[in-house]
Amino acid sequence: MRGAKSAKWVAISTVVVLGATACGGGGDSSGSGKNDGIVAMQIGEPQNGLVPSNTYETEGGQVIHALFTGLTKLDENSKVVDDMAASIETKDSKVWTIKLKSGYTFHNGEKVTAQSYVDAWNYGANQTNAQQTNPLFNHIQGWADLNPGEGKKPATDKMSGLKAVDENTLQITLTGPFSAFRAQLSFSAFSPLPQAFFKDPKAFGENPIGNGPYQMDGAVKHNESITLKKYDKYPDASKYAVKGINFKIYSNQDTAYKDLVAGNLDLDITIPNSGLPTYKKDLPGRTIDEADSGVGYIGFPLKYNKAFQNKDLRKAISMSIDRKAIADKIFLGARMPADDFISPIIDGYRQGACGDACTLNPTKAKELYKASGGLPGNTLELGYNADGDHKAWITAVANQIQQNLGIKVTPKPFEQFQTILNDLDAKKYQGAFRMAWNMDYPDAENYLRPIFSTDAIANGSNYAGYSNPTFDKLLVEGDQAATPAEAIKKYQAADDIILDEMPYIPVYFYKMNGGFSDKIKSVKVVGHNVLWDTVKLS
Repeated sequence: MRGAKSAKWVAISTVVVLGATACGGGGDSSGSGKNDGIVAMQIGEPQNGLVPSNTYETEGGQVIHALFTGLTKLDENSKVVDDMAASIETKDSKVWTIKLKSGYTFHNGEKVTAQSYVDAWNYGANQTNAQQTNPLFNHIQGWADLNPGEGKKPATDKMSGLKAVDENTLQITLTGPFSAFRAQLSFSAFSPLPQAFFKDPKAFGENPIGNGPYQMDGAVKHNESITLKKYDKYPDASKYAVKGINFKIYSNQDTAYKDLVAGNLDLDITIPNSGLPTYKKDLPGRTIDEADSGVGYIGFPLKYNKAFQNKDLRKAISMSIDRKAIADKIFLGARMPADDFISPIIDGYRQGACGDACTLNPTKAKELYKASGGLPGNTLELGYNADGDHKAWITAVANQIQQNLGIKVTPKPFEQFQTILNDLDAKKYQGAFRMAWNMDYPDAENYLRPIFSTDAIANGSNYAGYSNPTFDKLLVEGDQAATPAEAIKKYQAADDIILDEMPYIPVYFYKMNGGFSDKIKSVKVVGHNVLWDTVKLS
């Protein structure tokens, strides 16, 4: 998932269990002194309207996760399990047959059928619709027909590999074997859509109609809040203790943290830097400090700014960064120095894979910088989103690069994350930029294809514009490998290519640091999504 305000793009999720030792008191965000069952949670302003296939960042993703139910999901043990799927069968990892559970309706009463999935996926996969998650559908036969390339119009609006056999049976034919497909289906982009969506997609994004445990309670209030209420006709509605969710939109995480401590906010899964020294005292028994699947980067618009195209230049910048100092001094141990593009909690991670390129070495960095020809005017701009509490570490990195390379480095804040994403999407921003990735689904492939593949340039998250045919070929070979072990070897070989070429610089691995009010007794968070059916109220 795209790098949202603090840690949000990633692959195998860590389950976070938050348990409070006290109940009642000032944690009621409504100020009534009573637990009304409404939970107020911090998020940032979503980048786009709330459409599953056009939501590729965690702010909107939190809302989508509560509004929609897909075919599979990650359970509280981080395992992929069936959700709306009654069964998923395949003999060759290429042709998949999925039977749907009965009883699911959209929030407007329309029945969820196999066609609801077919229509939604065809829309998401069509380049004409410019959906953020378009590349995730590229394993399905016929995706290429819907994506003939820039300046060309698709000759069809349907993928040939997607078929509703009957009302409750979905058949998917892939272009080749892809063993991670069942895991991929757990990502919200593969949610179904009602017919109302296709009549007016833009209006739908402001007041979406899902098929999940919660429904909209009024339209989106931009830069203010998104309010949900429990959908009583949901098949498992009785399992959800939370009656409603108030996603409170903050542009400043320090403000959100103060509200959390004061009892005006119930859940914040990202403690800001300012709160790290004291949050365990401020929120006794109501905190989290766990490994997470996110990776934080410094990225370069290689395709759109020739100044960054020399890999030795990028390596020089990488070797001028003191990752340990950033993790220990800026984040007080709430981050870990990155030494791979794949998270340590994912099968396929290799300790020290990045080698010298991710190790502080000012002398070698200066040599590489000089040999590369350097940057025009020996100046570097480093963009970041100011609503994500990144100023401290970006400033520290800027100072390190400036000191160790002897160049001028200027941090450039963007007011909101969606602003820098939009400028990157439009190829407008030419400087280096802060980015992060949090998993879509639990597989090493998810750390590679959505960010660095050629396919991801047009519609995905490849903000670098990076393209390497050998890298792309290794991904395909990994997809089609006969065993998980063989697949990992291929993905690691692809990983080696980007470790050598450094289209992005991995800086740190995320840890999840969060807290909640005394309104909540316990809650579990998996892959940066709250499992709302696990929330227990005091």
